[in-house]
Amino acid sequence: MVDHADGIYLWDKTGRRYIDGSSGAVNVNVGHGNRNVIDAMKRQLDRVSFAYIFQFENEPATELARGLAERLPNGLDRIYLVSGGSEAIEASLKLARQWAVATGQDKRWKIIGRMPSYHGITLGALAVTGDDVLTKTFDAIDRPMPMVPAPLVHRDADNLSMQQRGIRYADLLEEKILQEGPESVLAFVMEPIGGAATAALVAPDSYYPRIREICDRYGILLIHDEVMTGVGRTGKFLGGDHWSCRPDIVALSKGLSSGYAPLGALAATQRIVGPVLEMGGFLHGHTYGGNPVACAAGVAVLGEVDRLGLIANSVAMGELLKGELEALSRRFPFVADVRGKGLFMGAEIYANPATRKPLPQGLNANLRLIDLAFERGLIIYSRRVRGGPPSDNFMICPPLIVTPDQIGEIIAVLGDSLAALAAELDLPVEG
Repeated sequence: MVDHADGIYLWDKTGRRYIDGSSGAVNVNVGHGNRNVIDAMKRQLDRVSFAYIFQFENEPATELARGLAERLPNGLDRIYLVSGGSEAIEASLKLARQWAVATGQDKRWKIIGRMPSYHGITLGALAVTGDDVLTKTFDAIDRPMPMVPAPLVHRDADNLSMQQRGIRYADLLEEKILQEGPESVLAFVMEPIGGAATAALVAPDSYYPRIREICDRYGILLIHDEVMTGVGRTGKFLGGDHWSCRPDIVALSKGLSSGYAPLGALAATQRIVGPVLEMGGFLHGHTYGGNPVACAAGVAVLGEVDRLGLIANSVAMGELLKGELEALSRRFPFVADVRGKGLFMGAEIYANPATRKPLPQGLNANLRLIDLAFERGLIIYSRRVRGGPPSDNFMICPPLIVTPDQIGEIIAVLGDSLAALAAELDLPVEG
């Protein structure tokens, strides 16, 4: 039972302290107990706690939309506010479809996703999610969408360079488009840096421009899921900014309010939004979209990201964290493929890293590592998916306010946890 939280720490009712090495669900970007965010929400509560977006505009929503438009690239300045990540993806898919109808492309309805991937828990989001555990139960009441393999280049055994592998994985999208029929394909949705399903998976640099080129060639919209990677998490405002990606629609949530209130957004270009408005408006809406208290939190979070220099800190602390994780992988050879950007880092656990042979799935090694770390006062993140090659991965994603000393704390406890895992599963340890 949680009692209170401050900075990168939480305490339970017994007084025991935990290091939030996962930023909750990779969303508490500015840390716990930030007084500027709390005070902004209190001020808004004193003015008005709720105003229905279809009846009133409110200043925090307008200010948040303006702040996002100023930070987002490539004309992504049409903002639609929602309550969370699944809603942001759902709204993005519906906007894409309505754009197709408004522009006389009614036959376009297929949205290609990646396997494995995670985009949310509502039916529309599940349709483009590559995870059989979550999706199969609902296939009967949903319409599953086509999938292409996620760029798991670190697992490939071939003679290609990483850049050649990136091109090869991107070209699988073109193959799928041709297989499905280009006239029926509406969009491709992807996490620029993989989230819960692939633990901070980063594709080769060559992957990103080729994906954009293929989408342009067939008139397909590119949707970026930045729910986990947005708002400075990876050392850029958007994860896709590392490659100057040019998506048509972006979904944001999690770090947008840093956990202080349910909040999400989609951002699109006027090219997409204009025809939809001319047709009569977006056929979508939620009661709490643009909620003034949630938006006040979002405005304050953007202010704190700037005031505290958290994007720069994500770069610096991310480099330190990555180096320390690589050192752990040398100490514990069963840990490999350290990857990610900024404070969005992941790694894999293998029986044999040289051959990428996984541990027996019945051992549930990643879940056991989470438990061992929690017992020692460290919270880390992991989720096993069913789809694609078997894997045991984990993520280390502390709040963007983390300091070098706190990185040291995280690594020390993680090292103790990996040592305990090695002892339980008879895994090798060096030194």
